[in-house]
Amino acid sequence: MKVEVRGSSLSQAGADMVAVGLCEGEDLPAELAAAPGAESAPYRVGKTTLLRPPDSPPVLVVGLGRRDEIEPERLRVAAATAAKEAAGLEARSLAWQPTEPGEAAAEALVTGTILASWRFDRFRTPGEEEPPRLQALSLLAPDDVVRAAEAARVCAEAQNRARDLQSTPANVATPSFLAARAEEIAAACESVSVETLGRAEIEAKGMGGLVAVSQGSAEEPRLIVLRYAGGGSGEKLGLVGKGVTFDTGGISLKPGAGMHEMKMDMSGAAAVIEAVAAIAELGLALELVAIVPSTENMPSGTAIKPGDVITQHNGKTVEVNNTDAEGRLILADALSYAVELGAERLVDLATLTGAVTIALGSTYAAVISNDDELAAEVLRAGERSGELTWRLPLHPEFKELMKGTVADLSNLASKRKAGTITAASFLEEFVGGMPWAHVDIAGTAWDVGREYTGNGASGFGVRLLVELARHLSA
Repeated sequence: MKVEVRGSSLSQAGADMVAVGLCEGEDLPAELAAAPGAESAPYRVGKTTLLRPPDSPPVLVVGLGRRDEIEPERLRVAAATAAKEAAGLEARSLAWQPTEPGEAAAEALVTGTILASWRFDRFRTPGEEEPPRLQALSLLAPDDVVRAAEAARVCAEAQNRARDLQSTPANVATPSFLAARAEEIAAACESVSVETLGRAEIEAKGMGGLVAVSQGSAEEPRLIVLRYAGGGSGEKLGLVGKGVTFDTGGISLKPGAGMHEMKMDMSGAAAVIEAVAAIAELGLALELVAIVPSTENMPSGTAIKPGDVITQHNGKTVEVNNTDAEGRLILADALSYAVELGAERLVDLATLTGAVTIALGSTYAAVISNDDELAAEVLRAGERSGELTWRLPLHPEFKELMKGTVADLSNLASKRKAGTITAASFLEEFVGGMPWAHVDIAGTAWDVGREYTGNGASGFGVRLLVELARHLSA
């Protein structure tokens, strides 16, 4: 979407539709006061009214509530509301006159507009009648918000690309497909390089988790390594994203109802890949390595069986007591490899446990970390981006639950307790003592229901990771 900032008045907005916010106890701009219906313009949050001033494009008034209660999330929702109204009127361009000054408001309006305008129609028959897309957004604001508006555009468009990856069916979005997307990013940016490992190379590196999960599928696994050389004097950041492009559960087969949505089990990978693209486009000053272990998890005569024992990249052995707890097996190899490649801080994103949805719903992603400073930075990035996280505790008792009977570890606790935390406790065994934060996005990656993401793919994690990288590059 084209985004521009210009100091025009409402009458010179030059857009198919204009949006203005209205706070409780305040008046509309003078040029709208006489428009039919202006006297009943709403101020309550979520309420709207459409004004049609003479010789002017339609103006949507969006209620914002009390001015002292306005914060970025409310503005993202208001922007999404306006974007949907604009689409309903077949508008191709929208202009916003921000009620709140400053960069945070600009970021929120751009983000909400772009995310709400996303539509996944790759597989629809060409020629079918569809409403036109919103193609341009203007902020009628001072030039001092140009940089924030452009950064918001980059991040929101990256998030929408992650949503495209999430939504693409598994017969198309294979591990090789994700690798090809990573290669596109590297080809487009000199500061990004990519390396893709196939099955033989994965085996040679002793990545028993990725080998085991992939052996039931006809699709070849891929270990995707993206490196970003942005300079800076800080510690090298390592990002890891779970890339299970379809998860049947393997021999420990999932129920059939809802299994079609398991194409989204690569949501962590999608977020990591597109976050790297956004970080490179923004030119952030840091060194970064991103690793995506990618495979299908399928049942077959060659699939790993419950009770099998594997050896992970760092040499630890694991009893695979449930093949549907596969994500932690491939993440373990990737985390260990990230340490080998010099990552000094680690963050992994994964749709890892159904338990996190029971605990936190779709409002927060869970953060489990061995480092208070890094955990605080992840939580801060979530607050600033609106991709909220909530920290859960680590404790030695959780680690005890993950001990194996005939091997070092089990991939599933023998007791049905603290499922999200025990999964993270398993992962901690593979980070080599480095500062690490695990972000479980199983509840926030899909069917969130927010005004600007709706149901289906949310792209959660892209803006969180970019905000974290921005802070670490400062």
